[in-house]
Amino acid sequence: MSVVGFDLGNESCIVAVARQRGIDVVLNDESKRETPALVFFGDKQRSIGTAATSSITSNPKNVVSQIKRLIGRKFVDPDVQSDLQSLPFKVTEGPDGFPLIHVRYLGEEKVFTPIQILAMVLSNLKTIAEKNLNAAVVDCCIGIPIYFTDSQRRAVLHAASIAGLHPLRLFHETTATALAYGIYRTDLPENDQLNVAFVDVGHACMQVGIVGFRKGQLKILSHSYDSSLGGRDFDEVLFKYFVDKFKEEYKINVYQNARACIRLRTACEKLKKVLSANPEAPLNIECLMDEKDVRGFIKREEFEKLSAPILERVKGPLDKALAEAGLTVDNVHFVEVVGSGSRVPAIIKILTEFFGKEPRRTMNASECVARGCALQCAMLSPTFKVREFQVNESFPFSIALSWKGENGVESNTVVFPKGNPLPSLKVLTFYRASTFSVDAVYIDHPTKISTYTIGPFQSSNGEKAKLKVKVRLNIHGIVSVDSATMIEEEETEVPVSTTNLNELPKEATKMETDESQNDAATAGADVNMQDSKPEADAGAAAPGSENGAPESDEKHVQLETETKAESKKKVKKTNVPVQEIVYGALSTEELQKACEKEFEMALQDRVMEETKDKKNALEAYVYEMRNKLYDKYGEFVVEAEKEAFLARLQDIEDWIYDEGEDETKGVYVAKLDELKTVSDPIELRYKEWTERQPAVDTLIYCINSFREAALSKDPKYDHIEVEEKQKVLNECSEAEAWLAAKLQQQNALPKHAPPVVSLADLSRKAEALDRSCKPIMTKPKPPPAKPQTPTPPSTPQQETQTPPPSSDQEQQDHHEEGAHPSEEADSGEPMDTDKTDGNSPPSA
Repeated sequence: MSVVGFDLGNESCIVAVARQRGIDVVLNDESKRETPALVFFGDKQRSIGTAATSSITSNPKNVVSQIKRLIGRKFVDPDVQSDLQSLPFKVTEGPDGFPLIHVRYLGEEKVFTPIQILAMVLSNLKTIAEKNLNAAVVDCCIGIPIYFTDSQRRAVLHAASIAGLHPLRLFHETTATALAYGIYRTDLPENDQLNVAFVDVGHACMQVGIVGFRKGQLKILSHSYDSSLGGRDFDEVLFKYFVDKFKEEYKINVYQNARACIRLRTACEKLKKVLSANPEAPLNIECLMDEKDVRGFIKREEFEKLSAPILERVKGPLDKALAEAGLTVDNVHFVEVVGSGSRVPAIIKILTEFFGKEPRRTMNASECVARGCALQCAMLSPTFKVREFQVNESFPFSIALSWKGENGVESNTVVFPKGNPLPSLKVLTFYRASTFSVDAVYIDHPTKISTYTIGPFQSSNGEKAKLKVKVRLNIHGIVSVDSATMIEEEETEVPVSTTNLNELPKEATKMETDESQNDAATAGADVNMQDSKPEADAGAAAPGSENGAPESDEKHVQLETETKAESKKKVKKTNVPVQEIVYGALSTEELQKACEKEFEMALQDRVMEETKDKKNALEAYVYEMRNKLYDKYGEFVVEAEKEAFLARLQDIEDWIYDEGEDETKGVYVAKLDELKTVSDPIELRYKEWTERQPAVDTLIYCINSFREAALSKDPKYDHIEVEEKQKVLNECSEAEAWLAAKLQQQNALPKHAPPVVSLADLSRKAEALDRSCKPIMTKPKPPPAKPQTPTPPSTPQQETQTPPPSSDQEQQDHHEEGAHPSEEADSGEPMDTDKTDGNSPPSA
């Protein structure tokens, strides 16, 4: 089972894996810890991650970036419209209101959804993890911003499914940071609470989380965020400043050239990093636009003055987080700063003034989210045993259910208030006479999350039915209606034979609400939502009673002098169908089609990679063989053959860079095979010549070894017959004569001639000699004859001690066989006289 954490950044992504020794950040193909979140669509294949960076300036319209800003959002969303102004690729509104991305792929105009693009990014990250772990990766934990809505969270899960991943949890980035911070600390208090504020300023958003730590656990006290405040906003400030400056000084409008915009934004990002460590910084770009080189210069004070409107927004999330946590700045013990955008000195200055203490950087600002996700995945996985550490997560939004009553009046109630723990389950009670619908909505967002149609159903008495509806907020932060159950009560008379309550069976004293109370214990609260009682919408009602008051057992028991029967309530439960409509989510058919399309594109990428490999192999072979013909292969080929082969190599090289630039895999393989038909005999002659002498030496050593053994006077060979030794000598002489004849013929030939004796011939000769001579010279000595033990004379005492035969026939058989103890030992039967039973010493 894989244990992997993915940090899906807006600009770059990081992969962390859990190992026995801890958490490691995985390196990509370029040995970098961060992988760009880019997808490039070419005429032959896609390029994802680091492979797509080279195409940003050369083909910007087909490089999709910052997909995290588009995922799960409507096209008309103000944030989406603001982001589209700086994106070079084409984006339109789809029929469902969500964005569609237009690119040119395989020579055609193609349209992809943000979910499909994110799936491509996740597929690349999955491949990086699999190469590092050398195993398949399926289970994982993915970091997401705290402000992601239900639609965005579902979109991430869909993208992961298309990529072949199974997220065990969508983990809030601030919570992941807090987990990576707290799980390794051994100084957390047991009784008091250590409050730490985590400020994450990323590429496109700012998130603040205030977390309370105790020994072995963390609790999220509050969340806040600004989804459009990040490091890229400071880049944009510098970009606009230099656009205006270049328009005035160089008479060029950078906005008119997409490549110039990308190059200037990249230069401004580098300039921002320089200003973070220096009071001033220059900017130089060669041939930015209209073949003009541009230069610029800016000081940090001027940069901070230009960024003042952005810096003023930093305090907003800080104030909100403190207010929701119910803390003051004095109650916050530490402030931890992470995120790529947090390196701007002005932000650190604001945080210091706000909290009254210097922010700390005890964690890697870019890798802490990925490490926290990997830790959470390890905690959810049975593969690893992780230190006991409880994560008490909370949901940053308030979720309500709304519905129309039978009188047409709109009603709603908050089911999961802001700060509700994750995961969570609530049981709601409705009283309805027919099918009805409820909508799940965010209190702070105008759009609906989903609609649930509950029914059809019909009560047995024709009145309003009592329905218990289970609403779940799962570990990913996604709301759903799990089930609906119709509850009906029927009174029945049960005869009893005793009037003593203590003698009644335990089952007889159980009240109807027991089972409902068990449901409530696992589900949270059972909210009564009867239309006729609107005041009950905001409160919790005890299960099993319409007014929220628990019923007593006494009402079910009648204590009389002579009780003939007892009235009991029988509860009948009937499952009611629930139909779900999720706005913005993919249907099962759409998800299947997306998976198939991703598989086809991945197959195309694999074919193109194999084609590239074959093309590179052909090109490398041409260069390698040309060098060898001039060097070590020169003597092993006839001059005319050499010149013809060199000419053929030159033709292949010219073909590769001209007509063969975009050929198929099979063509490159055929060209390489054609060259090898000429080069293989040359390489074979070279190999035979270089390896012949060691093979000859091996055969000579074999001949001499067997000959010396056959002529040796060593006593260990005395048991071998003379005829057999002579046979070994004859074999050695025959092999020696064969070798001498073959070597004489071989030495008379030039190096470019086919060899008379090959390495295989020498090897077979050595093996034949070994097969014929080794069994003879390694024949074991025959075992020495065992000495005959003299039979001791019998004595009268021995005769009296010999037990008589059991019968006349046995006595006769005994005398006929001449059986005797000493003779039995000589006959080969084992005699364990020297063996003991392990307790008594052996007899003398």
